[in-house]
Amino acid sequence: MTEVAARAAFDRIRYAQCWEDADVLLAGLSIRPGDTCVGIASAGDNCLAMLTADPAQVVAVDLNPTQLFCLELRVAAYRCLDHPGLLRLIGSRPATDRPALYARCRPELSQPCQEFWDAQPQLIADGIGAAGKFEAYFRLFRKRILPLVHSRRRVLSLLQSPDLESAQVFYRQRWDTWRWRLLFRIFFSRWVMGRAGRDPEFFRYVQGSVAERILSRATHALTNLLPAENPYLHWILTGSHGQALPLALRPEHFAIIRDRLDRLTWRCCTLEQAAADLNGVDAWNLSDIFEYMSEETTAAVLAGLVAVSRPGARLLYWNMLAPRSRPAKLADRLEPIPDLGERLLAADKAFFYSRVVVERVC
Repeated sequence: MTEVAARAAFDRIRYAQCWEDADVLLAGLSIRPGDTCVGIASAGDNCLAMLTADPAQVVAVDLNPTQLFCLELRVAAYRCLDHPGLLRLIGSRPATDRPALYARCRPELSQPCQEFWDAQPQLIADGIGAAGKFEAYFRLFRKRILPLVHSRRRVLSLLQSPDLESAQVFYRQRWDTWRWRLLFRIFFSRWVMGRAGRDPEFFRYVQGSVAERILSRATHALTNLLPAENPYLHWILTGSHGQALPLALRPEHFAIIRDRLDRLTWRCCTLEQAAADLNGVDAWNLSDIFEYMSEETTAAVLAGLVAVSRPGARLLYWNMLAPRSRPAKLADRLEPIPDLGERLLAADKAFFYSRVVVERVC
C-alpha cells in the first residue's frame, strides 16, 4: 500500500460504500469465533459485516482518513439509531430526516470526524452512502447515460424479475440493445473511469480493454444472478438498495453488529504498518488493494502479511483488471484455493471483478 500512497490522492471520500460482496467475503474467509481479523476499511461496511462471524477483534485499516470518518459515522449510527434509521441515514431508503439522524449520532464521533461531517451537510442530506467519488460516478451513469438507453419503467421491470429465467429472457429481448452496449463501453472505458470514477493511478497496471471486461461481468450479473436480490445493482440503477441489502445492513444482523462494536478498531496507516503491530492474524479482508500495486510490491506485502498470520489463516482479495495472486517464491508459505475462488466469483453480486482470490497460510 505504500506504493499507491505515494502516487494517489487520499483527501476525499472515494468509496462511500464497500463495493465488494460481503457474502463472498465471509464465505471465503471462514472466520471462526475468537479469530483476529484485519480488513481494508473503505467505507466500513465489510469490516462491520465481519463482526457477524463472532471474531475476537476486527482491525480496519485505511490510508484515507475520510474513509475512516465513513466507518466512524456508521459505528455511531449502529449505536444511536434503530435499523430503519440506519437505512435512512445511509440512503438505502428515502428520507427527509437525515440531518436529525446525524445530530443523534454526532456526540459519538471524534472531533476530527465531527468537523468533517459538520462541513458536509449536503452529503448528509443526500445519504452518506452516496458521498463518494465512485458513487457520484454511478449517479452520473444513472441520471445521464441510462435514460438514453432504458426508461425508468424498464429499469424497474428488470429489477423485479421474479425468477432467473424471466430475467434472462428480459435481458435478451428488452435490455441488451446496441445502444446499451455502445454507451456502456464508452462510460466504463479506462479514460472515463479514470477521471470520473477512480483515480487514474489505479489503472497503472491494467492491460487490455477495461470496458469489455466490465461489460462481460455485468452481463453475468444480469443473466446468471437474480437482479431483484442484488443490492449493488439496485444502487447503480436506482440510487438506493430497494429490498435487497448488503450483509451489514440486513435487519437480522443489526443487533449482532451493534452488540460487537467494541471488538472493532480502526487505524489510518498502511497495511504494512498495521501488520507490524499484530501477531497471529486469522483472516485478511484485502479488498482489491493489489490492483494498485506492481507484482514486486504485491509479493512483498503478501510476505509481510504471512509473517504475522497464524497457520491456516486465510487471505481474500479481488482482482478487477490487474491479475494479482501469490508469487511462486511464496509457494511454501501461501496456498491458493482456486476452486473456492471460482465458486465465489460465480456468486459475486458486486460484479465488476474478474477474479476472487482466496489463499491460505501454510
